[in-house]
Amino acid sequence: MAKILLAEDDEDMRRFLVKALQNAGHDVISFGEGMSAYERVKHETFELLLTDIVMPEMDGIELARRAAELDPGMKIMFITGFAAVALNPDNEAPKDAKVLSKPFHLRDLVNEVERLMAA
Repeated sequence: MAKILLAEDDEDMRRFLVKALQNAGHDVISFGEGMSAYERVKHETFELLLTDIVMPEMDGIELARRAAELDPGMKIMFITGFAAVALNPDNEAPKDAKVLSKPFHLRDLVNEVERLMAA
């Protein structure tokens, strides 16, 4: 079981992700945008940051970069329809972050999270 911080601006997608991860036994705190998620990560420790890239206020790459500065041991996974953006070396995303491209099956997400946490 992992303690996961989820940032996803699509409300339906966020609800599905939370449910799938909780059903797999994870503790999930979720936010609809990056700034609120960042405020939470400043005061609480999470094992995994699971974030969309394109979000209002603070995008997922900025959130991941700032979160990694606060907690270098936190694992990071981007969920995005724009994998090329996440993989662009110019965006300063944390180097060991994983990318899961939308659309994906919820089982794939759970499997990827479990692989990442076991690594």
